Amino acid sequence: MNIEELRAYCLLKPGVTEDFPFGVDTLVFKVMGKLFLLTSLTFRPFRANLKMDAELVGEYRDKYVDVQPGYHMNKKYWNTVYIDNGTIPRKELLWMIDHSYEQVVKGFSKKMIEELNGLK
Repeated sequence: MNIEELRAYCLLKPGVTEDFPFGVDTLVFKVMGKLFLLTSLTFRPFRANLKMDAELVGEYRDKYVDVQPGYHMNKKYWNTVYIDNGTIPRKELLWMIDHSYEQVVKGFSKKMIEELNGLK
């Protein structure tokens, strides 16, 4: 997976926007204004920070060497995932992106969920 594929996949999700709130190098994807994925456009190897259920964070870090504690993030909930090293199957990468999106949506109010459902 490369940055273009990641971007296209994220933007297919309802309520997702992209932004550069941390500078021109850091691409951020938000659902209804809440961050669920961020990545550097210049850092290599290609990596992204993804939110994960606290009960799964350690399991994924143990399962894949390319899943590390979230760089500059709350390490209880965020992992830095090295995407282009080839050690994580594409299906698993897509699941992690979906899971991050879902973890953020799970924290929404009823009103925000209704608004998001209206976008589908």
